[in-house]
Amino acid sequence: MIEDKNPQRTSIAQLGEFGLIEHLTKNFDVTQESTLKSIGDDAAVLDFKDKKVVISTDLLIEGVHFDLAYMPLKHLGYKSVVVNISDICAMNARPTQITVSVAVSNRFPLEALEELFEGITHAAKEYKVDVIGGDTTSSQKGLIISITAIGEANEDEIVYRNGAQKTDLLVVTGDVGAAYMGLQVLEREKQVFQVNPNSQPDLDMYSYLIERQLKPEARKDVRTLLHALEIKPTSMIDISDGLSSEIIHLCKQSKVGCNLYEDKLPLDPQFISTCEEFNIDSTTVAINGGEDYELLFTIDINDFDKIKGNPNFSIIGHMADESEGINLVTRANTQIPLKARGWDALSE
Repeated sequence: MIEDKNPQRTSIAQLGEFGLIEHLTKNFDVTQESTLKSIGDDAAVLDFKDKKVVISTDLLIEGVHFDLAYMPLKHLGYKSVVVNISDICAMNARPTQITVSVAVSNRFPLEALEELFEGITHAAKEYKVDVIGGDTTSSQKGLIISITAIGEANEDEIVYRNGAQKTDLLVVTGDVGAAYMGLQVLEREKQVFQVNPNSQPDLDMYSYLIERQLKPEARKDVRTLLHALEIKPTSMIDISDGLSSEIIHLCKQSKVGCNLYEDKLPLDPQFISTCEEFNIDSTTVAINGGEDYELLFTIDINDFDKIKGNPNFSIIGHMADESEGINLVTRANTQIPLKARGWDALSE
């Protein structure tokens, strides 16, 4: 396929703010009964009747949260929705609506924003959420995306971070660490490209890791899986900043300790082999990497028989008395105090 060296570039200024909003939002459909009014007025109108509403918001900033050197705009649009939906899933709630706000510099033509919104539209359809509003403005610092996610749940279904008990089991969905290693692969190839722009990377052997970084998925299925098993978590959080950071959040807010077992960490084979290639300790990456968007939760020890052997979940430790501290138990059966070394947007 011959690449178009002169793609069409339509200046956003040609449309104006309201014309741009109308152009970018024309493909959003309303599918939720609770959406009485979406885009087109001063505010959206929602009706949740006897349900409780949960709301979460996130900022994604170019140069801080993503690098357009290797992040396709369509993937960025999709991921920006997923990271917010994940927060709703971490409350054991059902996502229903999102708002989308973007700030762009004049280096982005209309076609670039169309690609970004194509990803947002795809994610909205995949997760069955309505896009009900937002904002657009200019930016002198590149691309900024802010998405607010809204969800619903019965009051007795909602799970907070502060409910873990000292006899609970610690459980995680999926596998951990792959997104971070996907980022390392992409950063390495970016450096190779900067030295030799004619190089063509072969990324087939890293496909799973790269997908986990560029196109993660929120675990919207976990709520249904746990309901079918008749399990309600005692506490829950999503893994965005790293497994160790999230465990510490649960422990501090629940006022309990924890023992995390190194040999119980769920690691993908592609992740393990790539850690070996990069000469990086796989356990260090698994507990500190971040951006996995899996769910970490605690369950009553009496629910062990309901969840053991389930391929969707891994029991990776247990909670303890607060006085015991928060520890990693190594394969050599040595306790090491667990520290939060994951992502911190405000770190130097």
